[in-house]
Amino acid sequence: MSAKPNSIASRDVAYCLHPYTNARAHEKKGPLVITHGKGVEVFDDQGNSYIEAMAGLWSTSLGFSEERLVQAANKQMKELPFYHNFGHKSSIPAIELSEKLLAMTPVPMSKVIFANSGSEANDTVIKLVWYYNNAVGRPAKKKIISRTKGYHGVTVASASMTGLPTNHADFDLPIANFLHTSCPHYWRFGQEGESEEDFATRMASDLEEMILKEGPDTIAAFIAEPVMGAGGVIVPPATYWDKIQTVLKKYDVILIADEVICGFGRTGNTFGSETFGMKPDIISVAKALSSSYLPISAVMISDQLYQGIADNSAKNGVLGHGFTYSGHPVCAAVALETLKIYEERDLFAHAAEVGQHLQDGLAQFKDHPLVGEVRGVGLIAAVEIVQDKVSKTSFDPVGKVGSYLNERATEEGLIIRNMGDSIAFCPPLIITQNEIDLVLTRFSSALDKTYEWVKSQGML
Repeated sequence: MSAKPNSIASRDVAYCLHPYTNARAHEKKGPLVITHGKGVEVFDDQGNSYIEAMAGLWSTSLGFSEERLVQAANKQMKELPFYHNFGHKSSIPAIELSEKLLAMTPVPMSKVIFANSGSEANDTVIKLVWYYNNAVGRPAKKKIISRTKGYHGVTVASASMTGLPTNHADFDLPIANFLHTSCPHYWRFGQEGESEEDFATRMASDLEEMILKEGPDTIAAFIAEPVMGAGGVIVPPATYWDKIQTVLKKYDVILIADEVICGFGRTGNTFGSETFGMKPDIISVAKALSSSYLPISAVMISDQLYQGIADNSAKNGVLGHGFTYSGHPVCAAVALETLKIYEERDLFAHAAEVGQHLQDGLAQFKDHPLVGEVRGVGLIAAVEIVQDKVSKTSFDPVGKVGSYLNERATEEGLIIRNMGDSIAFCPPLIITQNEIDLVLTRFSSALDKTYEWVKSQGML
């Protein structure tokens, strides 16, 4: 990678508060400033190029230079740069996008409500669930169960569903009515001699015990990602969703599929729910809905939920929820064009094909001295770094080695993400097998450099 003179003055000054970084530690070094992109690559202000193997934030599915999305935004800006969806008004892009989304869902859905981010979508989900249960005469049925290590956003309510300590610490979260059941990570939490199916049975039993302890008449919904993303790319064990859904049905608990990361081809199917046999009552989407070129998210609800909500709104005179930018016509137009590109280029099938190449390539690192587990499906994966492979003991503190590996990968021209010591991969859907080979080569070099550093520090 070539360098050029620093084009940004005062690089040692923090320009903004950077999420998920140690702000104090990064004050002197400053941020990596990305100036432009092409395909699966991005370029910084020093002239260095990187394969963006995280698709930005799990989201830039069409890469960083899709001209059709630029044109779609430009065309809509000229025709109707803004309109809202309040007071029985809408715009053509919002209507067409709603119809398109409903035609794509893995189970029948009735209506769509738009928001601007995954966090807002999941916040909206909470309000709709509460509103529905009030409408049908179940005012006590309000608690929402998610899972330890699950990620559902960072608003006050959606962060309460998130099951990661960093999203709770010193924010006074979670608030009331949010519970967290067991994390379905078989490799990490399976007991000695316990099969994957037995582990899934135990996870379902844990959920049922929580429902019974709290009282079934108080449990409104269960929210889950088909594959847990920010919690470490955790793929559910065999039979997990069959057993979980049996419990939910038994106690009349709404299933919410958080498809913010998994939706639109990430697991090799249109939705992650299809990959794992989920039959949700509510689906939330964002990120790849517009390839993240513009902010937009959506919530899709079943007809049963819609009818209850509609009846209650008739009683109240209005559904008192919505955002100024819900279904923004420019964002909706870009999302529509994104969905058209997916279909025309058969990108979900492509993701399944090249995704297998990624999974096979990463699996070759299983014998590396630092690697405890390689896991994933489609074009999403993780490599977990451990101090001891046999006992699965993590390095102390967790994240120190992962952060070092992440920095070495950046030096190699590869952007990945360490979540503690789990290293995530989630490249754009347009990535080719040759580009995946480059990802694997660069990661291999960074991993070997990390191993040498760990040995030099006496950490093994």
